[in-house]
Amino acid sequence: MSTLKVDAIRHNSATSDSLVLSNDGSVAIGTCTAKLTSIGGGGLSNRNIIINGAMTVAQRGTSSTGDNYKTVDRFAQWENTVDEACTQAQADVSSGTTPYTLGFRKSYKITNGNQTSGAQAGSRIFTSYTVEAQDIANSGWNYTNPNSFITLSFWVKSSVAGNFYGYLYSFDGTNQAYSYETGSLSANTWTKVTKKIPGNSNLQFDNNVNQGMYIVIGVYWGTNFTDAGNTMNQWAAWNGSSRMPVNATNWYTTNDATFEYTGVQLEVGPVATPFEHRSFGEELYRCQRYFISINNVDDKFFANGTAYGSSQAYFVVPLPTTMRALPTLVSYSGSGSVYRFLTAGNSQYAASLQSWNNGDKTTLTFGGQASGLSSGNGVLLGVHSSATGNTNSSVAASAEL
Repeated sequence: MSTLKVDAIRHNSATSDSLVLSNDGSVAIGTCTAKLTSIGGGGLSNRNIIINGAMTVAQRGTSSTGDNYKTVDRFAQWENTVDEACTQAQADVSSGTTPYTLGFRKSYKITNGNQTSGAQAGSRIFTSYTVEAQDIANSGWNYTNPNSFITLSFWVKSSVAGNFYGYLYSFDGTNQAYSYETGSLSANTWTKVTKKIPGNSNLQFDNNVNQGMYIVIGVYWGTNFTDAGNTMNQWAAWNGSSRMPVNATNWYTTNDATFEYTGVQLEVGPVATPFEHRSFGEELYRCQRYFISINNVDDKFFANGTAYGSSQAYFVVPLPTTMRALPTLVSYSGSGSVYRFLTAGNSQYAASLQSWNNGDKTTLTFGGQASGLSSGNGVLLGVHSSATGNTNSSVAASAEL
């Protein structure tokens, strides 16, 4: 049973009335008022373990046909054995709908390619979120106790009606998995999915910065990964050939089918509380623990460095937050785009960048190559505005899980 803990209760009347719980944690029973401090084992603030669950931050871009982390921060899309790549995107939630009326303006959206050869045994298209191990270990969830729970909830919409599957996976100790289903979704209709997940004596989450829990939400898995005998809603030893029950193929074989979700929340306790909306600035700051876009504006200089010899320069860029691990350079270059150095006398040189970091988790250190430099002189790094396709050029620091 869930419990409510309150403080500063003031009883002004002996009359009996209904209990009213507001989103800010206030409780009212007639003229009796109180302040809610926790529900189901977790506080009302900072209860969502998921970062960017409302899909508001997309530092890398808003659309991509590549897999891995490409658009919405902290969420990734993966595919294997497909005829045409899918598109992942940060999409707009249509006004007038629920969840729009609950404050959700963005979603994470997958658009299927044209899979002309049909579903293959090794075909799969799925999305994932990886939770840092210490965020589970320190969450307050007694994860080895089957009577202690976490709750996963999210809003989901598919253009093709059907039942979709996902799973949770633990990285530490003996790997465990927990499969679940969305339930039957009507086409083009937003549905709230809530899953109460118990602890298990075989679970282990180390108190470190590494991968702790893998959360998969949809979309399609071929028969190499599914099993008609898979038992959902319980933890079991990891079996890569039995991640979930057998999937229907109708979404996969529908050209340009879409699958999108938003409002992803993982919290301690057996009930799903209202989604914890955070400001864009706070969500961005949390995302920057894993990925920081340093520059994505063309024709701007964004880093100071020093020439070392006639062809090398080194740059040290302070970062706005301490990253999860020692960051590495991520250099995105659009077709035909060129990085450039600006040196004393306003001389400019085409340049290439090198990933190299002997700094710490608060700075990004990297190198660059160009001709005509003077050792010891200052160098500015930027992107040529005249280069074709340079709108995709950027430099970023990554410590992604």
